[in-house]
Amino acid sequence: MYALIPVNEPLLNGNELDYVTQCIKTTWISSSGAFIERFEKEWARYCGMKHGIAVCNGTVALDMAVAVFDFPEGSEIILSSFTIISCAQAVVNNECVPVLVDCSPDTWCLDPGQVADKITEKTVAIMPVHIYGHPADMEKILRIANRYHLKVIEDAAESHGAEVQLGRDTQCPSWKRCGGVGDASCFSFFANKIITTGEGGMVLTNSDELAMKLRRHRNLYFGQHQKFLHEKLGGNYRLTNVQAAMGCAQLERIEQFITRKRQMAHRYTKQLSGLPLALPAEKKWAKNVYWMYGVVLEDAIPIDAQKFARLLIKRGVQTRPFFLGMHEQPVFHRMGLFLHEHYPVCERISRRGLYLPSGQAITDEQIDEVCSAIKEIMKPF
Repeated sequence: MYALIPVNEPLLNGNELDYVTQCIKTTWISSSGAFIERFEKEWARYCGMKHGIAVCNGTVALDMAVAVFDFPEGSEIILSSFTIISCAQAVVNNECVPVLVDCSPDTWCLDPGQVADKITEKTVAIMPVHIYGHPADMEKILRIANRYHLKVIEDAAESHGAEVQLGRDTQCPSWKRCGGVGDASCFSFFANKIITTGEGGMVLTNSDELAMKLRRHRNLYFGQHQKFLHEKLGGNYRLTNVQAAMGCAQLERIEQFITRKRQMAHRYTKQLSGLPLALPAEKKWAKNVYWMYGVVLEDAIPIDAQKFARLLIKRGVQTRPFFLGMHEQPVFHRMGLFLHEHYPVCERISRRGLYLPSGQAITDEQIDEVCSAIKEIMKPF
C-alpha cells in the first residue's frame, strides 16, 4: 500500500492564522475590513496595475471583466480552445460569442499566429490565458490587438508572478508580470493556486472608469447617492476580510513560493528528461512559474493519459487531467457553437496530457517517488 502523494497541498505556515485571528477578534469577518483594501492594493502593485477589485472567485472575475466593457450583443472574443470553461462561459454569459483558435504545441497557450484569421468586424477582444504557469506570447497578442483596436482581457489565474518580455525587437525590452499587461486581468486564489485565499479572485485594471464599474458590479450595483436605487444589475461577488487576510499573508511569501515552484520543476525535469514525455517549456521571453508540472505522453506510449493516471494512482500518485477543449464541450454544441470545429494540438494534449503533484507542501522526496513511479510504469514501453 502506497501513501498518497496529493496533486496539490497548500502551505499555510506564515501569518495566515495570525491575520485570520485578528479578523475574528475584531469581528471584521464579512466583505469590509482593512485586509480587503490591503490585499487589493498590494496585489495590484505587485502585478504593476493601478486598481485591484477582489471578488469571490476567478470565474466571477472573468465574468465581470467581460461585463464591464459593455460590448454590444453578438460581439466576438477570441480565445484558445485549450482552457477552463470559465473563460468561454464568461463570454457567453455576457451575450458575446467565443471564437476559438488552437494552442501552441510547446507552451499550450493561445497560438497568436492563428488570431488574425479569426478577426471579423464583430471582434472586440482577445482573451489570452497563461496556461499552467507559462505566459502567453503577449508581445504578439498586443501587436494584433493594437492593429485591430481590440481589448485584451488576461486570464492570469494560473500564473501568479510569471513574467513576459515585451519589446523584444527593440533595444530596450522590458519584463512585465502576467496580469499587468492587458486592459483588464483576472486571477483566481483557489486552494491550488500559488497564493490562495481558499476561494477568491481579483480583477486588475489601470482604468479608473472600469475599476468603478467593477466595484459597483460586485456589490449589486447599489446606487452611489441612493443606495437602494439600482440603474443596472450586478451580483453579490464580494470577497471576505477573512479570505483577504489569508491572501495578505500568502503574498508576503510569493517570491519564496515561486522559487520553490521553479525548484520543483527543475527536479522533475532532471529526472524525467529522456523519457517519452513532452515536458513544460520555458521560452526565452518568458519566466514560467510552473503552477502545475504538466507532461504529455508521446505517441510512442500506447496508452492515453487517463490510463496512465490510473496506473499512477495505484502507486499512490494523484494527478489531474489536462483541460478538454471548448470545441468538444456538449453544452456549447447545444448552443450551436463550435460545431465541426477541430483543433489538433488541443485535442492531442487533452487526451495525452496530465499534471503531476506540484503543491507548495510537496517534498523533494515525494517528487522523487513520483518520478520513480513514472519510470516504473514506462519500463514496458
